[in-house]
Amino acid sequence: MLKTFRAAAQFFNRKIGFSRLGVVLSTAIILVAAFVLYRILHDIDPEELVDALEATDWRTLGIAGFFVAAGYLTLTFYDLFALRTIGRSELPYRVAALGSFTSYAVGHNVGASVFSGGAVRYRIYSAWGLSVIEVTKICFVAGLTFWLGNAAMLGLGVLYAPQAAHDFDQLPLWLNRVIAVFILGLLAAYVAWVWIKPRIIGRDGWQVSLPGGPFTLLQILIGILDLSCCALAMYWLVPDEPHLGFVTVAVIFVTATLLGFASHAPGGLGVFDATMMVALWQFDKEDLLAGLLLFRLLYYIIPFALSLSILGTRELLLSRATRRIASPAGTPMNTAAGLVREKSDVS
Repeated sequence: MLKTFRAAAQFFNRKIGFSRLGVVLSTAIILVAAFVLYRILHDIDPEELVDALEATDWRTLGIAGFFVAAGYLTLTFYDLFALRTIGRSELPYRVAALGSFTSYAVGHNVGASVFSGGAVRYRIYSAWGLSVIEVTKICFVAGLTFWLGNAAMLGLGVLYAPQAAHDFDQLPLWLNRVIAVFILGLLAAYVAWVWIKPRIIGRDGWQVSLPGGPFTLLQILIGILDLSCCALAMYWLVPDEPHLGFVTVAVIFVTATLLGFASHAPGGLGVFDATMMVALWQFDKEDLLAGLLLFRLLYYIIPFALSLSILGTRELLLSRATRRIASPAGTPMNTAAGLVREKSDVS
């Protein structure tokens, strides 16, 4: 069965190409989202939007900001887990935290996070002796944690609240539950597959040993915690009326995040927002848009500015250290040595 699937994938890649398919899908998602967003927002009242932004109290912003910070804290365990998985456990947590926060903050905003975030990771981890291959493995394991967490949260959420999925896919509730069971079944099958015996994928130096069963469960837990924190931040920023449960908002949020990720648009801009606006049709448009703008400020813009400041400061310190090392052994010592030579010449 696995050989048949692999042969079919290779045939498809030769005839069509996964990269071409990815570009087509990304473009299609962005175009559809842009059209939908225009249809929703073309008649929005700017004054009402400003009023909705001003009506958001500082307590709500503080709580949402706390959950955003908790989400980025959880993201640091993506890299820490990945470093342990590839056998580089000697790197301290602070390095993993730096690599994770800056790479995700940049990747979220620039788009194509596999490349933009990967470049930031390499800049940080290469200073600790990690190679390009090892950084690539970190990106792979961190990405695997993200997708496992998404699958678990989306499957459990849709199984519990199929109406949340119905609001954007328009499928019958029973069919949404079937899809949720299928997703959870695939997830369980993967856990069982890595639990039975050690699994290694890739070839030559690109081989990665997948985490075993217990560690895969830990991966899933890390992914769920990350998404839960982000969904809680969004939950606090959506309007209070009509009241929607957290699970409903979380399912819609995770779906919007996945579509934004699939589009490769910077920050899922347009795609994420269109999905949220369509699925949360119950809310006043101006109030919901205000919440989405505030979420972007807290989750994208502020962390992006912080990460650029951190990276800029780090580069400045490294540049100074490099110049100091490249310079002579030290000015005071050289000056003293010169004085000694001058005295010797005089004598």
